[in-house]
Amino acid sequence: MTPGRDCAKFRAIEGDQKMKNHTETIDPTSYDRTVIAFSGGKDSMACLLHAIKSGCKNIELWHHEIDGREGSTLMDWPVTPDYCRAVAEAFDIPIYFSWLTGGFEREMTRQNQKKAATQYETPEGLMVAGGIRGKEATRMMFPQVSGDLSVRWCSAYLKIDVMSIAIKNQDRFNHSRTLVISGERAEESPQRAKYQTFEPDRTDNRTGAAGRHVDRWRPIHGWSEAEVWAIIEKASVNPHPAYKLGWARLSCLSCIFGSANQWATIREIAPDRFNKIADYEEKFGKTIQRKKSVRELADQGSVYEATDDPETLRLAFSETYTDQIIIDSWELPAGAFGESAGPS
Repeated sequence: MTPGRDCAKFRAIEGDQKMKNHTETIDPTSYDRTVIAFSGGKDSMACLLHAIKSGCKNIELWHHEIDGREGSTLMDWPVTPDYCRAVAEAFDIPIYFSWLTGGFEREMTRQNQKKAATQYETPEGLMVAGGIRGKEATRMMFPQVSGDLSVRWCSAYLKIDVMSIAIKNQDRFNHSRTLVISGERAEESPQRAKYQTFEPDRTDNRTGAAGRHVDRWRPIHGWSEAEVWAIIEKASVNPHPAYKLGWARLSCLSCIFGSANQWATIREIAPDRFNKIADYEEKFGKTIQRKKSVRELADQGSVYEATDDPETLRLAFSETYTDQIIIDSWELPAGAFGESAGPS
């Protein structure tokens, strides 16, 4: 499916952004389909707008639900899945959701258990993979604040692996060319600055029997945050409510990289969630951020002033996104250019 009539004006945008970091060496229009890893955050939104402007074909949004769909509400913003769904509808683009069964909380509390099955939506319906093979293991601790994905397992198990499993287990990706787009930027961290702008994806099997040609493109790798907000403003896209509440990044509400101010704010606006996380730290005998507990961090922080807006707060904690995606009057949200509090 190509973008519908609602996307026409975005194709025509004379954007200020340029194709950076050797993107002139690839032709994004040469692929059979384009899969965008879409969190609903500013960077993945910029990727979507840039993909449309670049003429990418058969765009799909893929969103990984961190808490899964089995009842846990420990980490993610409640409104995020429906916000992503609303974006897809506004741009007339399909969206597919995927998750590790039980989500973050089940994986964190594993005791002599195998990794849960991965569930993922496809054009044919919901599919399930895994959950049978593999070794039993025990975690009983939060992911650690590190650039090493073996200990910062939330990214590896709840996002990277989920997407890889979904691609490898769908025959529609075989004997075709797929472009996977993700929104990592060099400005975010020294580690991310080392990422390649363009490379074969980890699911690539172009020389194997499956003939699954999959490339990874990070089209905004060289962009500044100012450039990211500029393309969103030009497209008149309403940012996720989290940005309006003061968050500078759209990750989990309860991100392990959270700053003292964010933990203070979470304690204020989501006390039940905060207390459950603090109780888990005590149960595990190991804090998320090695030297201080979330309670100690919250004591040192200040609550974001933007959370005084009751309507935005209500929307962020709703499971239904009721605002418009394309808006007439666009304003830079309170969280823009704020605390990054993100991966190293």
